[in-house]
Amino acid sequence: MLFDKIAKGVIYFGGIATIISVVAILVFVFWEALPLWFGAEGKEKDKVEVKQILQSRKPLLIGVDEYQEILYVVTDSATIDFINLSTKQLVQSSYIDSTSEGAITSASKSPTKNLIALGTENGKVLFGQVKFSVSFVEENKREVKPEFTLLSSILIDSLKKPLRNLVFRKNSGEDFTIIALTSDNRLIQFSSEKTFSLLSESEEKIYKNDLSKLVEYPISTIELDNFCEKLMVGTVNGWLYYISLKDKGNPQLIQKINPTPSGRSAITALGFIIGDQSVIVGDSDGNVTSWMRVIDEKSDYGWKLVNPHKFESHNAKVTSVASSLRNKSFITGDSEGKIFLEHLTSERTLIELSGKELPVKDIAFSPKGDGAVVLYEDGTIVSFEIKNPHPEITLKTLFGKVWYEGYSKPEFVWQSTGGTDDFEPKFSLIPLIIGTLKGTFYAMLFAVPLALFGALYTSQFSHPKIRNYIKPTVEVMAALPSVVIGFLAGLWLAPLLERILPGVFLMFITVPITITIGASLWKRIPSRIRYKLKPGFELFFIIPLIIFGYYLAQWLGPLFEYYLLGGDYRTWLMNTLNEQYDQRNSIVVGFAMGFAVIPIIFTICEDALSSVPSSLTSASLALGATKWETATRIVLPSASPGIFSAVMIGFGRAVGETM
Repeated sequence: MLFDKIAKGVIYFGGIATIISVVAILVFVFWEALPLWFGAEGKEKDKVEVKQILQSRKPLLIGVDEYQEILYVVTDSATIDFINLSTKQLVQSSYIDSTSEGAITSASKSPTKNLIALGTENGKVLFGQVKFSVSFVEENKREVKPEFTLLSSILIDSLKKPLRNLVFRKNSGEDFTIIALTSDNRLIQFSSEKTFSLLSESEEKIYKNDLSKLVEYPISTIELDNFCEKLMVGTVNGWLYYISLKDKGNPQLIQKINPTPSGRSAITALGFIIGDQSVIVGDSDGNVTSWMRVIDEKSDYGWKLVNPHKFESHNAKVTSVASSLRNKSFITGDSEGKIFLEHLTSERTLIELSGKELPVKDIAFSPKGDGAVVLYEDGTIVSFEIKNPHPEITLKTLFGKVWYEGYSKPEFVWQSTGGTDDFEPKFSLIPLIIGTLKGTFYAMLFAVPLALFGALYTSQFSHPKIRNYIKPTVEVMAALPSVVIGFLAGLWLAPLLERILPGVFLMFITVPITITIGASLWKRIPSRIRYKLKPGFELFFIIPLIIFGYYLAQWLGPLFEYYLLGGDYRTWLMNTLNEQYDQRNSIVVGFAMGFAVIPIIFTICEDALSSVPSSLTSASLALGATKWETATRIVLPSASPGIFSAVMIGFGRAVGETM
């Protein structure tokens, strides 16, 4: 009695512990996934009145280091001023001697590398680079030291007209491109490319082109990607020009479109998203859209711009666009001081940042994507702290079609990782769900008939000696790890099936035919010989027939492929069904997962069939029914609950192991 009570207590404790463990796992998974549904957060961190610090110098644009400690301000007095955001003190000021160049009329910064360019009233461009060096003077005390280096000055406009807008990009090495807009609406391209010989001797090629002939209307804004290949030009009456600079010596107008809803609103802000595939377009009515190029066979150049995403309207002139260097997020500001943090892929506005109700002049997104600095028209600078861990997760991105960069239309795609931050994560669960169900379907289609009929044969027809060998052998198969099955399927089975696929499909014809012929021949064997064999030993007659059917199918496979499939089944699939053969396909999954599921279904089915009372089978045989009729009409229906349980348990493993 004591041992019974102890055993009972252990069983109860084990059951309760199992339930608690399962619930704890579910809670843990839920807790880990919960942050995916938290929205972005943003709050004001610091405010700097630069008038008091810079005095008469007027800010043109701003930037910030990755720790959001040091702010740099480019002014119209040709200075780069560095301000500590926390102490609001001027740390350092770098002066560019532009006396001989004339007054500063425009400024530009690069989203990466902190490249700065200043346009002058005499048609010259001064450009340099801001660098931040980080050191630790004491334990846990960081010191950020800013530095500005003037790289060069170049005469862009031979007519020496003031430059009212410009962009400066440096793609790799020493190559760079400057696009300048003069006061008389001329668009000038200046590109420098350096090539190096085997002896490390460099040769610089200069390309200078007047792009005004490609643009018909007055220009309002310009933007260039970081590869110095895609130039976007916006006009005052709403036209957007896509000019290719891939061949620096021969710029080409690829497309001219009107992206504004009204068709007349001026394009006031442009900005490329990280990866330089999508460009954000803001207009004077506050509309914000994204445009990207896709392959178009009808176009003369093979590309065209499409509009995959539209965002919440500002209802005021969009004045600035700043892109994150970590993901597909970007910030837009307007003439009324509204600042929206938005995300490209999810096509939604994450938060609205509240600063001042004044026109936004410039925005700097922190390199880590965890903050932003905004310059207002009156010279006030406000920094924001941003928490935006999972902007790409929405119900639409998980379960709906999304138009991803480079795709010709919205699609369901799962591709969670990439080589760089330029990559656009694709989190659609639909391919995973459909792929799991498809793999499970083929696995069950392969496993259920084999396991069920194998169990029926073993329990009702085979000799006990044979059963004692078959059942343990099949059960041992259940111990084979799914990882090993997947390894063999991917590296051995998949290439093998690709070579013999026509023969594999012919097996479904040749094997039943050979077994049928073998069965008819078995009946023609004299009774005195057949009855000498113990029941169930006909298995050793059937196995060679199955092997013969397999080799017959493989022998006929090449002939079948040559005469009926045009010599290559892959080409036939593409030409007839417009389907490309993938080496690791659902057939491979079905075979591999089928072998993983067969032992479970077979074992439970065999137990269920063997548990049918012998009185039922004896009564059926006594009434004149054959063994086959007894098995199919008495045993199978009686064991159907156990068979259903076996199929469901096998289905559960197939679903869980398909990945």
